[in-house]
Amino acid sequence: MTSKTITVTLKKSTIASTDKVKATVRGLGLRKTGTSKTLENTPAVRGMIKKVIHLLEIKE
Repeated sequence: MTSKTITVTLKKSTIASTDKVKATVRGLGLRKTGTSKTLENTPAVRGMIKKVIHLLEIKE
């Protein structure tokens, strides 16, 4: 069974990223490199994480 929360940490900068990627990272509640956020494990959040997985570190 999956956990109800996911902790995401922004590990890489979004400077060279497209506007869509920047908006997705912002939608996850992350601003600066190194910031973390605990989010609910929903399909919408999973989809956002999948789009920017190359910038994040994920812990369940």
